[in-house]
Amino acid sequence: MFGHPPRSVAGLPRPGRALVMGVLNVTPDSFSDGGRYLEPDKAVAHGRELVAEGADLVDVGGESTRPGARRPSVEEELARVVPVVEALVAEGVLVSVDTMRATVAERAVDAGAVLVNDVSGGRADPDMLDTVARLGTAYVLMHWRAHSNEMQQHATYGDVVDDVMRELREQLDAADRAGLDPARGAVDPGIGFSKTADQNWDVLAGMERLHALGRPVLIATSRKRFLGALLADAHGEPRPPGLREDATTATSALAALAGAWCVRTHSVRATLDAVLVAQRWAAGAGGAGA
Repeated sequence: MFGHPPRSVAGLPRPGRALVMGVLNVTPDSFSDGGRYLEPDKAVAHGRELVAEGADLVDVGGESTRPGARRPSVEEELARVVPVVEALVAEGVLVSVDTMRATVAERAVDAGAVLVNDVSGGRADPDMLDTVARLGTAYVLMHWRAHSNEMQQHATYGDVVDDVMRELREQLDAADRAGLDPARGAVDPGIGFSKTADQNWDVLAGMERLHALGRPVLIATSRKRFLGALLADAHGEPRPPGLREDATTATSALAALAGAWCVRTHSVRATLDAVLVAQRWAAGAGGAGA
């Protein structure tokens, strides 16, 4: 419903608004900031900046999921992620780990991460759901069909929202069988993953239907290609990732209004502003501070 207050996930903050998750890519090849924070000291410093801007969580990821990206080895991903998680947790930061691998998830949680953000929804690693259930941590399960090198070959749907919901239900059922606590789980419809630009817009427009899954919803649109396509210049050239922030802010505000539990972003300050505006807008003219 329009203005529906965001559901919560056990063990995570409950600020009465959509959470803001700051992106911290410790990768050489992410689509918008690859290589900028690959060195641990730079990554930790950027994590501090995200918190200073108001991030509720800092999402540390060591594998790029842009179309065509090469998967790092497990050892590479661990070496990128774990030291940064440890350093930020030592400073009191709430950290989530963005990984499709059970081994990385477990090591990151051992290092203090409070949430596993799995863009494969448990499909990439058969040990993931059992591992997360055993760890008892919060978990985001995303709609996913294939790895980055082939995901855009799997963008055929009937009704895209219905199909995404059906496939998410299948993964939620698998999570239930593995023993994951439903109160610690959230879903993500996978904007930009195995979807065309139009399909991404269809999912966002139908986002309120996702609440029928009975889990909090995370929305991640930040700087993604479908925004670049919308903002293309007169010659049809997509707008570069770094110039998609205003569109990201707009989608974050609309997602918060539609009841998103969390929005994931590279630009925390602007997104938090958007979430606060959406919260106040939904409260109506008779709310506090009118």
